[in-house]
Amino acid sequence: MTLTSPTTTITFYRRDDCSLCDEARVALQAVLEQRALRGDPGARVRVIDVDASTELEAIYGARVPVITVGEQELALATSARAIGTFLDRVLGRVA
Repeated sequence: MTLTSPTTTITFYRRDDCSLCDEARVALQAVLEQRALRGDPGARVRVIDVDASTELEAIYGARVPVITVGEQELALATSARAIGTFLDRVLGRVA
């Protein structure tokens, strides 16, 4: 388990007009709210549009939505269960 500091950043890579990205954003918010209620370590979220950069489009294009924390990555992150499991692993849990 890795406990994080309040300055840990979750980077959420998405694009406009992407229904999977919209679903993932809602799921990510729900997971973060549940983590807060449990008292688990939190993080701030930075949202990045991959279409704003040809480099990001080349890296993440076909795999969005993508969630990263440091070097850890969850591609095609669409379900609250997958996102929750990923964040429990990389951010840690209190209990």
